[in-house]
Amino acid sequence: MYTKTTKSINITVNPYYLEDQSEPDQQHFVWAYQVTINNLGKDEVKLKNRFWRITDSNGIKQEVRGEGVVGEQPTLKPGEQFEYTSSAPLNTPSGFMSGHYEMTNNNGSKFEVEIPLFSLDSPYESNQKH
Repeated sequence: MYTKTTKSINITVNPYYLEDQSEPDQQHFVWAYQVTINNLGKDEVKLKNRFWRITDSNGIKQEVRGEGVVGEQPTLKPGEQFEYTSSAPLNTPSGFMSGHYEMTNNNGSKFEVEIPLFSLDSPYESNQKH
């Protein structure tokens, strides 16, 4: 598990390889990652947008931007948490992901919350660096 706290918002990510959705002989590798967003602060916050940077083991980067997560823009009161699971495919047997969420607080001020850098490792990578 990977965790990081920014501005009283804790993000924990637990990635895992999806053997049943991957086809290593066709260079198709898939991971799921479970994210927990925990509001440790005193203000209500809302997750508005997401930004992901995905890097495969060949160093090829892709960026993903969008509204909310899994079709939602969750609001978290102090002490509340939100969990979701998503997935990411790669053409290589390993890689990395990181990013940030754009949040707003009670008075509408925007701020970014970092998503910790985490590794995507499969059993097909012979010399894992992660």
